[in-house]
Amino acid sequence: MAKEKTVYVCSNCGQESPKWVGKCPSCGQWNTFVEEIVRKEPSSARRIAASMETAETRPMPIDEIRADEEPRIDLHDQELNRVLGGGLVRGSLVLIGGEPGIGKSTLILQTVLQLTDKRVLYVSGEESARQLKLRADRLPHPSGNCLIACETSLEQIYTHIKNIRPDLVVIDSIQTISTETLESSPGSIAQVRECAASILRFAKETHTAIILIGHINKEGSIAGPKVLEHIVDTVLQFEGDQHYMYRILRSIKNRFGSTAELGIYEMRQDGLRQVSNPSELLLSQDHEGMSGVAIASAVEGARPFLIETQALVSTAVYGNPQRSATGFDIRRMNMLLAVLEKRVGFKLAQKDVFLNIAGGLKVSDPAIDLSVISSILSSNMDAPVEPEICMAGEVGLSGEIRPVNRIEQRIGEAEKLGFQRFILPRQNMQGLDSGKQRIELVPVRKVEEAFRMLFG
Repeated sequence: MAKEKTVYVCSNCGQESPKWVGKCPSCGQWNTFVEEIVRKEPSSARRIAASMETAETRPMPIDEIRADEEPRIDLHDQELNRVLGGGLVRGSLVLIGGEPGIGKSTLILQTVLQLTDKRVLYVSGEESARQLKLRADRLPHPSGNCLIACETSLEQIYTHIKNIRPDLVVIDSIQTISTETLESSPGSIAQVRECAASILRFAKETHTAIILIGHINKEGSIAGPKVLEHIVDTVLQFEGDQHYMYRILRSIKNRFGSTAELGIYEMRQDGLRQVSNPSELLLSQDHEGMSGVAIASAVEGARPFLIETQALVSTAVYGNPQRSATGFDIRRMNMLLAVLEKRVGFKLAQKDVFLNIAGGLKVSDPAIDLSVISSILSSNMDAPVEPEICMAGEVGLSGEIRPVNRIEQRIGEAEKLGFQRFILPRQNMQGLDSGKQRIELVPVRKVEEAFRMLFG
């Protein structure tokens, strides 16, 4: 019988230690070591997919290596294809993470149900076959090419794959899978690391595309060791608020495409609907005459869209004024309030300020600073911003309007939706051909100039 031993493993980087230490010597994180019980197995027990192995490889000169374009699997989902870089690469390992109940399983299940020309094996370690059937009945276009297997043993999953020979394998979720070569429980650091490494070897040797669904911890990162994200080829993050209908799919890591792409979905009763033009859905059509509303042209990744910033400024009932922001960094809002008071002269120290990004989005683009302070000032003065005005600009601590990136895409998005004037930083006018745009461009250098243009 193999001898059991206890080791301590860092949950951040996977570093092993024979005893507990407070600070990891590899990554420098504190209190990340957890106890794991492992059993040393013979090397032959680790050859799980021995029958799938290819011929022995040899080192090759780089000039002899073929670098043809990788064939991709069309997932029939424009948003998902864009985030992946044009489709799913054969032999790649994709990890999708997100909060519980956000819609990860729904997104993958409705995607594989539409692949009528591919054989798909959907392995579920969390739900029964009946639960998956009930979920699939709510989704459009069920496919008979999708095979369901409820299994948590990695060895049994390989057996199913060997018998079925699928084009695509989905494992939901990686934290529920365990291998017999380790004695630790499913979801532990050792099990997640060993299973992910074995699945990666299998995907590369058989050129089978595999999608892993992963949980996230309370800090918002994918559960398990940090080495899990280094093992896979692509890491996608599925974000959103359960109280809102919009979901955002971001690419954190992608070896076969750009990490600047973004996919937007709308959660409905019959699944997730692709949002090809998010600007029209994020803007309310009847804010004319209402104060505290300004339209900003934001960019998430490489995708421009217009968002509506809403602000409410009221006199503080008690001595301590409130500051609240939804979808925007509260510290940056406090910085912008200080700029308004110091550089422009508006006294907001004794007033409550509430800020909201419409639609439940979380925006980190600094180019919406000008829209934020415009909506705050509009609510404070009870003077509405004209509805045909859109703006983009970063506000500095000295009150200057700093230039932003991708200004042509921002202007084009505002022009496409019928806006007549666009306020932008003056430095962005350099190299910009204003004759090509049908929208009036209003360059500003300081915050006072923008306010003078907006409110007279």
